Amino acid sequence: MKLVIIDYGAGNTKSIQFAFSRLGYDAILSNDPKEIESADKVIFPGVGEASSAMTMLKESGLDKLIPKLKQPVLGICLGMQLMCLHTEENNTEGLGIFQTNVKRFSNEVKVPQMGWNVIKDLKSDLFKGIKEREYMYLVHSYYAEHCNETIAKTDYGINYASALQHGNFYGTQFHPEKSGNEGAKILKNFLEL
Repeated sequence: MKLVIIDYGAGNTKSIQFAFSRLGYDAILSNDPKEIESADKVIFPGVGEASSAMTMLKESGLDKLIPKLKQPVLGICLGMQLMCLHTEENNTEGLGIFQTNVKRFSNEVKVPQMGWNVIKDLKSDLFKGIKEREYMYLVHSYYAEHCNETIAKTDYGINYASALQHGNFYGTQFHPEKSGNEGAKILKNFLEL
């Protein structure tokens, strides 16, 4: 299986590579459109700030490529947020794959949310074998609002979409690669989609 992690300078790519390697798969890091298009599965990671990440995607033309991909694509953390319509983080337009917006947590909760929290109302083959209210690892100051594409929910001052799916596109706000055995199961489920 050819597994490609999109390398656009805004990803926690090493920990994702290690997570797949523990599952017995080599993941290639690439920003080459041909390499990405020929992959069986694509991971779209993201760590950092939305507007600069979006600028890097535009500079490499990946902003046009990603929404056209036909194979399963998994956006993680900022990767998922960039797949939405718009984020309040520096008023940034997203890729418009998921029909929802990304908002900042209110100051009534500690921002960023950092650490373990539960996911619930699971609705996708991505969560095969994962129990309701399983703990996942999160680090984020912004959240995706609920929409018809919500496939997991989390509470943190507000109930928000911690995972989304639209056709072959999946997104998790949490980091499966940092979420122990259950996170590894989610990555394995993604590989089996």
